[in-house]
Amino acid sequence: MMLAARTYEKVCAFLYVSEMFWRCVEISKQEIQINEEIRDKEVRVIDSDGGQLGIMSAAQALEKAAAKNLDLVKIAPQAVPPVCKIMDYGKYRFEQAKREKEARKNQHVVDIKEVRLSLNIDTHDFNTKLTHTQKFIKSGDKVKVSIRFRGREMGHPELGTEIMDKFAEACQEFAVVEKPAKLEGRSMLMFLAPKPNR
Repeated sequence: MMLAARTYEKVCAFLYVSEMFWRCVEISKQEIQINEEIRDKEVRVIDSDGGQLGIMSAAQALEKAAAKNLDLVKIAPQAVPPVCKIMDYGKYRFEQAKREKEARKNQHVVDIKEVRLSLNIDTHDFNTKLTHTQKFIKSGDKVKVSIRFRGREMGHPELGTEIMDKFAEACQEFAVVEKPAKLEGRSMLMFLAPKPNR
């Protein structure tokens, strides 16, 4: 029992150390060089308020940053000489992460919803499908309208085209036909998209 407990402690310690190591590696993957990592002979320095301090050695720039209790961050490594800015790096990373999170939040992924019709669809069902399509389009998604032909229905594709045209006409207030009705195998497909904002 004692041996098992010691083994467990060793495994936990190893996992803790390896987890810390991986976290450090993950953080060090950042391409931005800060403070002592900047080894260029000369750098162009921008002050924390945006003013130009001119070209100086990396050591001098680091001293200026340390005097203000801030970090020296290389913001344009491809420039000649590289451009460094004196700033609070922790605050910069926090604001950058916040901006990225905000951008992801405002991003809308367009889904393709499907509405299935049939050749002998009733008026009530037709209106229900129309309401669903309107809801999908208003939420910014695209809609795939399909009719599946069964058995002898394959001999009358013009009936499917009529229903598709009627459906597209009913949707023209809030949607545009992105791809007109086309027979593919045993199905007829049409794609609707939200109207572009004018």
